Amino acid sequence: MSQADVCIFCEASKDPAKDQERFVLYRGARNFIILNLYPYISGHLMIAPYAHIGELDAAGKEETDEMMDLAKRCQTALREIYQPDGFNVGMNLGRAGGAGIADHFHMHVMPRWTGDTNFITTVGETRVLPEDLPTTYRKLLPKFNRAS
Repeated sequence: MSQADVCIFCEASKDPAKDQERFVLYRGARNFIILNLYPYISGHLMIAPYAHIGELDAAGKEETDEMMDLAKRCQTALREIYQPDGFNVGMNLGRAGGAGIADHFHMHVMPRWTGDTNFITTVGETRVLPEDLPTTYRKLLPKFNRAS
């Protein structure tokens, strides 16, 4: 398997000892929460199933039920840490649907603020984030380490 064929979600899910370096915040029974390595905005989280599944309708009820529960948990944590004005929660399914990783479906949860511009690249294909990924990870990790 070439480097281009490696699924980032499958790789991130493999070794809990590497969660900090891979920015995995939480491991559920069927899904895990990870920071987006190329965030649109600070606090951009993703929820992915451990199973390498390309389509939402191919996932079992257990995966999708837990995914929604984790989305609610993400929203709560992001609200407590970042105090956003709103949220984007969603999926891009398939290449034509905008999925960057088309073979392993996942859900995005992003805090949003009135007037923010980082959802779209605004100048020279460059995004500006107010904090780096290790800082975001350190801020959010305690919200996922506590009891559900």
